[in-house]
Amino acid sequence: MTDPDRLALEVAARVRDAVVPQLGTAHARERVARAPGGDATLAIDEVAEQVVEDALAAEGDIGFYSEDRGLVTYGRPRAFLVIDPVDGTRPAAAGLESACVSIAVVPPSEDARLGDVSFGVVHELKSGQRFSASRGSGPNAERASGEPVELRLSANTDLTALFWTAGLRGRPLLPTSVVLEELVDGSSMGGGYFDLGSAAFNMTRIATGQLDAYIDVGRRIVDECPETEAAFLEVGEGAVCTNFPYDVAAAALIVQEAGGLVTHADGRSLDDHPAVGSSRAHGLAVLAAAGAELHGSLLEAVDRGMHRLQDWVGRGGVDEGGR
Repeated sequence: MTDPDRLALEVAARVRDAVVPQLGTAHARERVARAPGGDATLAIDEVAEQVVEDALAAEGDIGFYSEDRGLVTYGRPRAFLVIDPVDGTRPAAAGLESACVSIAVVPPSEDARLGDVSFGVVHELKSGQRFSASRGSGPNAERASGEPVELRLSANTDLTALFWTAGLRGRPLLPTSVVLEELVDGSSMGGGYFDLGSAAFNMTRIATGQLDAYIDVGRRIVDECPETEAAFLEVGEGAVCTNFPYDVAAAALIVQEAGGLVTHADGRSLDDHPAVGSSRAHGLAVLAAAGAELHGSLLEAVDRGMHRLQDWVGRGGVDEGGR
């Protein structure tokens, strides 16, 4: 384990220690600022961000990019840590389990790509369960007690039996529903759709076999159907809110090292996507699945959903309530 990897684990643990007393409190839900990517910053986010800043300032010769602080460097960085101090802010504020610290290690360059992520850790706030992976070395998972967590991918390839989740925060419901309705309706009885509120938590459930897939189509909708942008801006209070690299960088590596497949929601590799930043250009849509066959079937379903969306927009669906 390299020194930046060790540091990522230590910072994640320190964030958890500081945030646990805040989980589910009224104070945690207070809105205090707005992140560069457009999301609301709640009081629980600020507690976690301050821990990250203090810990890394004391460490020195390191850089980090976090959801609310943006890029911060100290001395001559030997690595950048791409951090979401609370991935799943709303579940954390509500005291639910699906909230994590997510940290990925990349080279010390603003040009780093997701394919450059060498280490990732996802540390659950409420349970203390921790997932980590080094590129090429496989994943690890353990409970707060240190007991190992079994990692096993689901073998399911039947979309009617799909156990899955999707990214909805900041995405307008009507156009998103048009794209995903086949999957939601098709799995409604034999499978199950869950809204868990954290991309990192969602993706680690693929590694445990509890879920088959995680799908976020937000950015693909905006890119391929720009008529929906007004709806995104309305829901996002003036920003197009999608996933950003800090949401998925660590968890994507963990799922890939476990044998799963993680791509853009149109099937392209994530490797060339920028890892450091949260500008409009850094936003991304994600399709993660337990295996290649399932991933292919999901991609075909999402493609069909995008065709339905184009037809819906062409019939005036946006003007009828999708904006």
